[in-house]
This record gives sequence, C-alpha cells and structure tokens, in this order.
Amino acid sequence: MGAIGSLAEGGLGGFLAVGEDSLRMCESLAPRKVSSHSAVARLGPGQGGMTIKGVLFDKDGTLFEFGATWNAWCLEILAELSAGNEGLRRDLANAVLFDLGAGRFRPDSPVIAGTNRQAAECLLTCLPGMSLIALEEFLARRAAAAVPVPPVPLAPLLDDLRGRGLGLGVITNDSEVGAFGQLEAAGLYGLFDFVAGFDSGHGAKPDAAPLLAFCDKLDLLPASVVMVGDSLHDLHAAERAGMIRVGVLTGPATQAELAPHADAILPHIGYLPEWLGRQAPAS
Repeated sequence: MGAIGSLAEGGLGGFLAVGEDSLRMCESLAPRKVSSHSAVARLGPGQGGMTIKGVLFDKDGTLFEFGATWNAWCLEILAELSAGNEGLRRDLANAVLFDLGAGRFRPDSPVIAGTNRQAAECLLTCLPGMSLIALEEFLARRAAAAVPVPPVPLAPLLDDLRGRGLGLGVITNDSEVGAFGQLEAAGLYGLFDFVAGFDSGHGAKPDAAPLLAFCDKLDLLPASVVMVGDSLHDLHAAERAGMIRVGVLTGPATQAELAPHADAILPHIGYLPEWLGRQAPAS
C-alpha cells in the first residue's frame, strides 16, 4: 500500500523509475506458453512474436484499485437497501459475500468479476418486493457515481502508451454507463479507442467476444494485443481470444491465483511501460 501511495503522487516519472527486481520476480512466476486452444494461436512475449499493437484494460481492480473504490461503495449500498434494518443488512452482505466486520468483499464474492445483473440477482434473494430490473438499474446508477481510485496517475500513463502508437481499450463487466461515468470522473474520457460494458452488445468476460470486438474496430490481430486484468475472468477471456495475458495485483486475486493463467504478472499497471519496452520481437 505504501508503494502504491507514493507512486500515485509521483507522476509518470515516478512509476517509470521503479526498480526491475519486483517486475522480474512477478514475471518469473507466470509461465509463458502458446495455447493450442485459443481462437488465434498466441505468440507470447520473448518468443519472437509479433509487435504489440494494442492494450486492453479491465476497469475495476486494474485501471482502478478494487478495494479502495468499491468496499466503501458497497457499505453505502447495503445501508441504503436495508434502510436501518440490521438483520437485512447482514443478509444482503452475506448474499454478495461481503465481510461487514472487515469492511471488504470476500475474495470469492461473485460481485468482484460479475455484472450488475449478477450482483442484482444475488441481492434480490433478500429483497422480494423489488424487481430485478429496478435493482439492476439502481446499482448501475450508483456505480456510475462511485469515485474511482487509480493505483497510479492514469492520464500520463495512457499518454505514454498512446505515444507508442498503441490502440487502447477498456472491457468491463460493469455497465457501459458506469464505465463511461467513471472514466469521465477520472479525466480519462477520450483517451481510449474502445470502451465496452457487459451491456454494450458484445457480451461479458470471460467470453472472448468483447475483446475481439476491440480487435475488429481497430483492425488488429488478437495475438498483437495485451489484455491486462486483475481477475481470472480477464485472463480466461484473453486466453480464449488468443491475446497476451497480463495480470495485475490491484484486485482481490493473489499472485498465486493469477500466475498459472498469465503470461506475466505485474504489481500494477504503472509497470506496463517498462514491461512493454522489453517485449520487442526477436530480430
């Protein structure tokens, strides 16, 4: 937490100046391999693969720290829905696997990588008088107003990536309105070439379809795109799409959980510029 906090105050130079030891340690635990099960065979980093031309980001837990953004938000939602009924508040928390004592989501919560519809379905088991559509719309509105907390200053990072000629996109299992609302609140509106939520018409992760929609729009081969995410949903979607899989540790999942499914593990997205600089195809 201290390292993340100090980097967040240091601008682009701060997170480009990080030492390589942590980066190499994380990457060493993630196997690199070409999958024969992907829609397009992946040529992984350091294997003489094609030049990286695009980067796709998950939103929650990747562009924005999951706990810092969503734990306090969830406490507010639980209080609002329970309207002072402590028993109902406990039931709602249990339904979404939120630890009230610790004030955070449990690592196995379906809400972490799920859609608003899935979160609403969990909560609805305790709210029989409310319709699923109304509850889903309520969650979408409140999520769009959540204050996102990035792990590093995002504008200089994204400017750096765009300056390398990379196409940039966001694929989230949040709603489209929630995604655009948070990106705008963070001052990032217009820095991405493609933004899709679960309701944008391309499906939701772990399906590959929304990732491939990014490739279709920018006319990129999946093997030339990096998918960066904090969850197995992100990495499985990248696997199915035939993309390079990069995990980050700013969500609830641990390095041990992500590493078997990733081509590289980074502490957070601030390490991307350095990592990308090391992925030039072999001559």
